[in-house]
Amino acid sequence: MPHFYLIKSIRQGSGRLITAAACHNLMLAWAIFGWLFFGGIGAIGMVTPAISAPLIQQIGAPLSHPWGMDFLDKRQLFVTERDGNLFLVDLLTGDRKTIGNLPAVSANRQGGLLDVAVKAPAGMISGNISGTDSSDDAATIYLCYSLQIGNETVTAIDRAGFDGNNLTDRTTIFRANNPTRNAIHYGCRIVLDETYLYASLGERGDRHDAQAPSLHAGAIIRLFHDGSTPPDNPRLDGWAPELWTKGHRNPQGLAINPSNGEIWAHEHGPRGGDEINIIEAGHNYGWPKVSHGKEYIGGSIGSGTSAPGLSDPVWVWTPSIAPSGMTFYQGEMFPYLNGHLLVGSLKFERLYLVIIENGRPVRESVMLDGAIGRVRDVAVAFDGSVLLLSDEGKGGLYRIAEAGQ
Repeated sequence: MPHFYLIKSIRQGSGRLITAAACHNLMLAWAIFGWLFFGGIGAIGMVTPAISAPLIQQIGAPLSHPWGMDFLDKRQLFVTERDGNLFLVDLLTGDRKTIGNLPAVSANRQGGLLDVAVKAPAGMISGNISGTDSSDDAATIYLCYSLQIGNETVTAIDRAGFDGNNLTDRTTIFRANNPTRNAIHYGCRIVLDETYLYASLGERGDRHDAQAPSLHAGAIIRLFHDGSTPPDNPRLDGWAPELWTKGHRNPQGLAINPSNGEIWAHEHGPRGGDEINIIEAGHNYGWPKVSHGKEYIGGSIGSGTSAPGLSDPVWVWTPSIAPSGMTFYQGEMFPYLNGHLLVGSLKFERLYLVIIENGRPVRESVMLDGAIGRVRDVAVAFDGSVLLLSDEGKGGLYRIAEAGQ
């Protein structure tokens, strides 16, 4: 499968754009990409769009291992740092403020302050980021993080209001019931639809817990926005009431398909076998009974790649890309990307485009390669630009936009 490396490298530093020469090469590569995917091969019945060179820009000062982001309004973005910081970033100026009244987190190995999600105030509309349409006191903020309990940690979710500077009335609405000393595989992605909160939970390195029906390990959970449990959750034999699905390893990407409301998740495999799954209530996605990956020391895992009663992935990466962060593109800036999937890669420091046809992935391309380091999260701003988080000690928030936008 061909890859089209659209952005190879950029100059570092707040507000610095790629050079004119690099921009020329980027324009050519972007045009080739558009022709191959949307014109020359007739992928989805589109003619080649008029494509100008996108620019990538760092917004504001560097960040230390940023992990998650979500919008307060169309100009302001919450960003987490794994060490336990939450910032509100002005996308236009790069200025940021530190938010107070956060939970204490266990920032060891893969743990820390991980995802943030916002139940947006009414009136938020898409458009140029020069406006705000903000109503701080109407927003509800959700944080997913690793919580220390004695010598062990669990994945936890807090819910809070926001007064413009601090979280208010913060309360813990969920604590996973599988505490362990393993500081890995927290999952910890959150998405919200109009009614429910969905969150991903890793199996914390205890693979067989992903099949234990009473444990939250290796699962997607579904809650109401207030943290209560919906009465129509699957509640299969012995399942904990919060469970929506089981059989996951370490899912760090969740997205809602805007065309039909489906929940999509991706997860880390072992050595190979990273997956994208379409999440359906009561389904078991197989880990560790089946896997497309191998043991790190060699050898197969489980009984193969598929088995009766277990749901198969719709996309597999072998070798692993270490996926993190995922969103469906919706926007006016790059209309030829609408309805397709953007996925970050930690291992290869890339942004992948996964082409969707008839509701399923059919092929992929590399849209960004090695430009900003490990891509931890991806989002689409209200003006259609693409935002990325670079998970590095001197990482940052980056924006991909058309020239002049």
